Order: sequence, then structure tokens, then C-alpha cells
Amino acid sequence: MEKVRITFLGGLGDIGRNCAAIETQSQILILDCGQLFPDEFMPGANSVLPDLTYLLDRKEKIVGCITTHAHEDHIGALPYLLEHVELPIYGSSFTLGMVKNRLEERQLLDRCDLIEVNDGEKISIGEFACEFLPVTHSVPSGLISAIETPQGLIVHSSDFKLDLDPIDGRLTDLNRIAELSKNPGIRLLLCDSTNSDMPGSTISESDIGASLASAFQSHKDNRIIAACFASHIHRVEQIAETAINDGRKISTLGLSMKKNLSLARKLGILEIREEHIVDIEDIRNLPPNEVCIISTGTQAEPRSALAMASTGESRWISIGEQDSVILSSRAIPGNEERVGRMINNLMRRGASVLHADHLGLHTSGHGKQEELRALHQAANPEWFVPVHGEYRHLVAHKDLAIEIGLSPERILLATDGDQVELGDNKLELIEKVTPGDYPFVQGRILEHEHHIFSDRRILGKEGCVIASVQICTKENRVLGDPSIVSKGWVNTQTAQRLENEISHAVKEGVEKALLNEEASNEYLEQRVRRVTGGLVNELTGRRPMIVPIVRKV
Repeated sequence: MEKVRITFLGGLGDIGRNCAAIETQSQILILDCGQLFPDEFMPGANSVLPDLTYLLDRKEKIVGCITTHAHEDHIGALPYLLEHVELPIYGSSFTLGMVKNRLEERQLLDRCDLIEVNDGEKISIGEFACEFLPVTHSVPSGLISAIETPQGLIVHSSDFKLDLDPIDGRLTDLNRIAELSKNPGIRLLLCDSTNSDMPGSTISESDIGASLASAFQSHKDNRIIAACFASHIHRVEQIAETAINDGRKISTLGLSMKKNLSLARKLGILEIREEHIVDIEDIRNLPPNEVCIISTGTQAEPRSALAMASTGESRWISIGEQDSVILSSRAIPGNEERVGRMINNLMRRGASVLHADHLGLHTSGHGKQEELRALHQAANPEWFVPVHGEYRHLVAHKDLAIEIGLSPERILLATDGDQVELGDNKLELIEKVTPGDYPFVQGRILEHEHHIFSDRRILGKEGCVIASVQICTKENRVLGDPSIVSKGWVNTQTAQRLENEISHAVKEGVEKALLNEEASNEYLEQRVRRVTGGLVNELTGRRPMIVPIVRKV
């Protein structure tokens, strides 16, 4: 039979920029197209994208993209793909609503058809026969994808947990997965690995309601600001229900929260009557104990609603002693320090702060080991590739699959950029198709060169010293004294003293270099950099960025 290739363009080895391509000789079906939010080692970057070069080089083969759910790490890179490719996008009504919002912002809606699929629906996307099954997660209407290929059935779990008491009553359809495992059989399982190193099971989303009610009761005289992810509509629903039962009006803080709440209400996923909602501009007219603000910014992202409020920069609210802030989330790994600073800032302004360590105010949207075990046993796949997680999660998931009874030879550990091939009797790694660094977005610019972050880290920690020299080409001599300007290096008074000393040294060094009449601009700049950097380090023990400028006049 015809072989099938799966190319992992992101999401294996880190948690973000999820994107995979299932490929036959003539067609490609894309699974998700997400972004990754940069860490502190990428200052100035807004997001990191999958390397889409492989897809763009084969864009005539693409028949569509399945969006498994509405998180940014699964849909956030779609605008960048659609700038180059027109294609249909498949997903649930809520997921497509979120996609539509993002594409409208970029004026790209005319580049795609948004095709809604429902739980249990079977459709054909090109030559791929697909069936979509409900799955519980921390965003509504997630979908498991069962994709029929020339090499049999490939099942992608999406991000999932096995919530036995979900807010919307929509259960993960393990029974259908078990049926598919028997007929026609599951050749390959691609399964979420995020919590594969955590024993037990995640608590139900419904259990969070009691903890929220307790928190509201303990702070009944204060204005409550409850923060969660804007996409976590079931959490928003529980916060809103608790607030309404407590006699409070609801207001939203943060554009994404406002948009997502409006979308969920429009689709009937979230039922909040208009009488219970008040505009953020009007909350000052209400007593504190009659207000609940549902906010974004749990990860203290720069310019996010709650982070700005914590530093007094919000145009909508001023934090004070009559505020109680509930962080209904956990800090994403890498964000702990930033979230800690935000909590400190909120408390300095007099607010009391509750977070997941105080009460059961959060539960994960990803299944732990017992839930993974249940899915594996239902699927009983012939082959398995762990997906969605850092490398340690992929390894832990492999170990768990072996413990369940899958032969190690039937498990393939892949990482970002790997391409695997499913044949009649084997699954094997073929090649890595995305060597090098991933593209990233800063402002309106798409960049590929990561060395800029090294420059920014130096600038951020050490500052810079700019040494500018003018040379008379006719007389082959330095004109005047070199100009030395520094920023972020030392204080102004010290800088003025040291800059004069550096200027004399640079002039002397360049004059010696000019004795070689064939000295190029590049050679002279190197000389300026060496003299400046050496003296700067000798005088201060610091290593700022040195910027040499040589002008010949």
C-alpha cells in the first residue's frame, strides 16, 4: 500500500506551535497551526511560529487544515499560513469563531472557507475520510480526529482530559475510540503528553465551583477580580455563576475576554443574561461588594489587563484595599517569576490575592497518567508517537505506554521538524525537514535570525558604548576627537569621565592603524571595537555592546 508521511512542524519537544502534516503522494492534510509564546530568552518577540517552509513548498498538495480546539498554540499561526495559501479550515463552531476573530483582525477571511464539523460527524477532506469525536479540555468543543489514510486509521487525541463531570456534559467519547480500535483498527495514535509524568487523574472542572464559592464568601465585602484564560469558557461560566449567586454584576477586563465571552454567549455555550452584565466603564457607580470583574492576564504577560492594573497603568480600574484578586490558573513553566512580581505588585496596592496554592481554584485541562492509560487501552494502537509536550513529557509518555503493554519497538520518539513514514509493516523516522531556528514575530515583522536576542540580552544587561570616528581621506588622519556615547552602561557622571578617556585611546589606536595606508573600513572598525572594548572592560569590569562607526570624509 501507499506509504503515509507525518511531518511534525511543531509541538514535540516544547508546549506550543503545534502543527503536523499528514501526507500521501498527492495530498497534505494539516493538523493545527499554532504559535508558541516566547520565554525570557527571546526579548522583544511576540510569538514563535512553526517553520511553514515545508508546507509552502508543497502548497498545491494541501487540501485543508483541521483545528482541534481554540487555544493559541493550535490556531495562532493560521494567519501567517493564510498569507501564502488559500485553504479550507475545519473545526467546531466555537473553534472556528475564535479563528474568525483572528482572521478578521488581519483581513484574511477571504483566504479560507470555515467549515463547521459536529461531534460524531464523518466527512471527507480530499482523499482523507475523517471522523470527529468530542473530547474534554480547558476550552469548549475540542475534537479528537480519526483520519483514514492509505495506511489505515490515524487517531489524534487533541489536548484532552477525561472529565467525568464536565460543565457542559460533553464527555470524551472513549467508547467510539474502542470501537474504532476493533474495526478497522488504529494503526497510529498521536496522543497529548503534557501531564504524562504526573500520577493519578486531574480533578473535574465542576469541582472548581465549590472552591470559587468559598473564595467569594471569604471576601464578600470586597470587589472581586477573578482572572483566568480568556479561552477557558467553562471557568468563566463558573466564575460568572458564582458571582451572580453572590448578588454581583459581571464586567470583563481585557479585549480577548470581552470577545470570547461575547462569542460563547452568541453560540449558546455560555448563558449569562444581559441584566447581569455591566460595562467596565460603569463599575465605579456600584459598591465593591456588588462587582465581579473577570479578567485576562493570569500569566502577567506584558501589557495584559491584570499586569497593567497591578502597576497602576490600567485605564479602567485602580487596585486598592477593597479588591480581592483570584488567580484561577497556574503559572505556565517559565512564567513563575513574572507572575510572582505581579502578585507582589497587587498586594503592594492593598489587594488580597488568592491563587491555586491556596484553594482548589484551578485544574489542568490535560490528562494525567490514569487518563492516558484509559485512552491507550481504548485505542490499543499498533504504533504510537507521543505529541504535545516538552521532551521529558514525551519520554514519560513512552515509558507509560510500555508499562501498559505496548512494545518499545512500536513507539517512536519524534521532535520538532521530524518526518516519519508509516508503511505496511513499520513506522520509521525519515528525516528532519526544519533545521535551524524557528521564525518569530516582533511587531509586524516576521524574523528568522535568532542572534538578535543575544544582542538584546547584552543590551539589556550591560548597555552599549558607541564610538564614532571621522577620517579625512585626503590627509589620511582622524578629524577631531572621536565621539563616545553610552547608554545603560554606567551612570551619566561616570560615563562623562570615562568617555573622554576612551576617546583619547580610540584616536591614538586609529591613528596607528592609519599608518597602513591600505587599511579598510572593516579593519578600522575592528580596531575601534577592540580599543573601546578593551578599555571599557579594564575601567569597569563590564562588557557592554560596542558599536564602532567609521566615517571617511
